[in-house]
Amino acid sequence: MDFRDTVAAFRAGWFLPVIGLLLGGAAGAGMAMTMTPTYTSSTQLFVTSTDATTTTAAFQGSQFSQNRVASYVQVLTSERLAVEVVDTLDLDLTPDEVQSRIEASVVPDTTVLDIVITDTSPERARDLAEAVATQFAELVDVVEATTTTPTEPEVEPVTTVPVKVTVLDSPEIPEEPASPNLYSNIAVGLLIGLLVGLALAYARVRLDRSVRDGKVAAAAAGAPLIGTITRDRRLEHEHVLDRRSRSGNAESFRQLRTNLQFLDVDAPPRVIMVSSAVGGEGKSTLAANLAVTLAEGGHRVTLVEADLRHPRITRYLGLVDGAGLTSVLSGAADLDDVLQTYGKGSRKLSVLSAGAIPPNPSELLASSQLGALVDRLRAANDYVVVDTPPLLPVSDGSAVAVVMDGVLLSVRQGKTSREELQQARALLDRVGARTLGVVLNIAPASADPAHAYGYQGEAPTGDSDVDDDPDPAPAGRAAGTAPAAVAAEPAGATRLEQPAAEQPVAGEPSAGEPVAERPVNEPTVDLKPGMTRPIPAVRPSDAAELARGRSNGPGNGQHRAAGEPAAGPGGAGRHPGDLDGR
Repeated sequence: MDFRDTVAAFRAGWFLPVIGLLLGGAAGAGMAMTMTPTYTSSTQLFVTSTDATTTTAAFQGSQFSQNRVASYVQVLTSERLAVEVVDTLDLDLTPDEVQSRIEASVVPDTTVLDIVITDTSPERARDLAEAVATQFAELVDVVEATTTTPTEPEVEPVTTVPVKVTVLDSPEIPEEPASPNLYSNIAVGLLIGLLVGLALAYARVRLDRSVRDGKVAAAAAGAPLIGTITRDRRLEHEHVLDRRSRSGNAESFRQLRTNLQFLDVDAPPRVIMVSSAVGGEGKSTLAANLAVTLAEGGHRVTLVEADLRHPRITRYLGLVDGAGLTSVLSGAADLDDVLQTYGKGSRKLSVLSAGAIPPNPSELLASSQLGALVDRLRAANDYVVVDTPPLLPVSDGSAVAVVMDGVLLSVRQGKTSREELQQARALLDRVGARTLGVVLNIAPASADPAHAYGYQGEAPTGDSDVDDDPDPAPAGRAAGTAPAAVAAEPAGATRLEQPAAEQPVAGEPSAGEPVAERPVNEPTVDLKPGMTRPIPAVRPSDAAELARGRSNGPGNGQHRAAGEPAAGPGGAGRHPGDLDGR
């Protein structure tokens, strides 16, 4: 994996570091709250030489003290000192337990000893620090004492100690526990949880063999990615999109239609098989919507339901499940007798349902009758879309692929593994079938460019399956007759009508002439006899402005009634509805 793949892995598994942070912080706080608090009390001891009568003796004594303090650290943690402390304080602790509570160190380049006592009781920590300092000083006097015996019998022996131990800081009772530190434990827990979450996110992608993006799908299938269909709840429930939908997936299917048409400009595939490596990858939904989209483009299209094991196309389109493909292949019915129609007008789609499920679907689809049926459908249609079972579980798909112009593989993101996709491509290659490309199906919304740029919408209101053939003009309409007048304008609009005192323009209805009603949203004005075009309704706030603009335009003053004064600079004498035939 390169740097970009690593970043993509962390983005895909972003929730794992978040969960790690939460769990790590909670674990740190929990440990801090359940741990027994401990307290520390400290003291310092200063070791000096007792022989400082001269400068030379003082210097030599200082050197001697520095050499000794390193050994005194071991004395402070010795068992002998611990026994003396236990006996002095009459503790219920063992010498080993006392030893474990003592920490001793030397301040660098000095003869100062630091002693830190840690205990679960603040009072006992202070008492232990005092006892250790006192007993250490006494122990040093015993260990370092030297006795000099004079040669004269009457002179008594002299005992001297070369060093002196002085307590610098008296220990105190600690007020706050030294551990646990709640905030430190939470910080450490957060850090550990974050690192573990990042490691899991990286391992999740490294160990995951499923197809996660179009680049991986195209590489595994050895074919180009020609479409991406995102997860859509409406599509999951209804399976077929509205034919006039402007949603992101509707545009994705239209883009897929365009890509198929330009795969091979000289000989574009016309008989297209839609399949997948395994089940549950949305191939039937893909086949149905692809066929509907091709028909929407004005092509003659037939959708064949060749999945004779789990047919779904007929149910998705709301058609009758009766005689179908099996009836035609077995010779029980003719093709024209079992074809059904989906949609209306010139963009309707022909559908050949699966029919009765046979006991031997593989043998039936591998028969020569299927090739003859495909040739007949090819001659009568611009495109034929065939839905088949998955390629790997059964052999039906490979039998159908032999007589197809190409195969379109549906790949479900996050479910189809790379090995399954590679095996499906190898199976198609073995039977000599052409793999047109792959469609990344049920992908997250972020994988769709239309979603990323905000080009998504809903289907317009109204029936989607409208007849594309326009209605003929109403009989009996004379040349020059005006179209219907507006029966009721939208709220806030000013009705445009001819003033009674003006002469009507040629082609406009005269006063008292009956007119037919027309839709409210399409006010029209005649250009020539029998020709109209829609104009927008004028709001009351725009009426005065329209009148002022019309007063200075060409043709001002035409068709005025006799005796009517000419329009002034402000447009007086002109009605805002006089558009001079525009």
